[in-house]
Amino acid sequence: MCQWAHSKFIPATDLHCMAVLEVADLVKTYRSPDGEVSRIVDVSRFQMNEGDHIALQGSSGSGKTTFLNLIAGILQPDSGTIRLAGQAFSELSESARDTARARHLGYVFQTFNLLQGFTALENVLLGMMFGNGTDTARAKHLLERVGLKDRMNYLPRQLSVGQQQRVAVARALANKPKLVLADEPTGNLDHRHGAEALALIREVCRESGAALLLVSHDRSILSQFDNVQELSELNRAASAAAKV
Repeated sequence: MCQWAHSKFIPATDLHCMAVLEVADLVKTYRSPDGEVSRIVDVSRFQMNEGDHIALQGSSGSGKTTFLNLIAGILQPDSGTIRLAGQAFSELSESARDTARARHLGYVFQTFNLLQGFTALENVLLGMMFGNGTDTARAKHLLERVGLKDRMNYLPRQLSVGQQQRVAVARALANKPKLVLADEPTGNLDHRHGAEALALIREVCRESGAALLLVSHDRSILSQFDNVQELSELNRAASAAAKV
């Protein structure tokens, strides 16, 4: 695992590994109906390297999901830069961002975001369509890997909540991403199934060599990470809000 720098970028050549994510001077604001502008994300520097597993701890309203959605290109920043796998991700057109996201990034959502009219296998295959193309053998292998060998042709409604989460994990790894984002991925699971899901996410990421960035407020989840960062220390907007 590569060394990680919180306060400034360290050139990948100095670490003998590649930076998969570099964030600089990232700002995102929202305007309320009454015209008031609120700064939600204000991150000066953040970097992740190959193989890093980092957990960001933050309470509700601290900008966790907004920060991940900015990294994923789902939201566009007001200012600042995001580099994903060495590419200036935040500067790409919408279509180019979609392609780069599919090829380099996996996302495990708290609500899973599975397409209800498609089977587990079809959900994974659909995730591949925007990347390097569908690979049925790999999709089946991933579903077997997450323990769903006998559930590939089941619709989401025919699966338990824990099994739906496993489909979401398989889909997130479908395109061999360099970085996996996980937004409260165990929030809809009980303690035992949550611990199992997290262990699975981390294990599959290690097997594929993907870096993992998880955000959570659950201390039982955070305790499983060696590298835990307080989002309020990273996100100056959250820090300022906490002082008000």
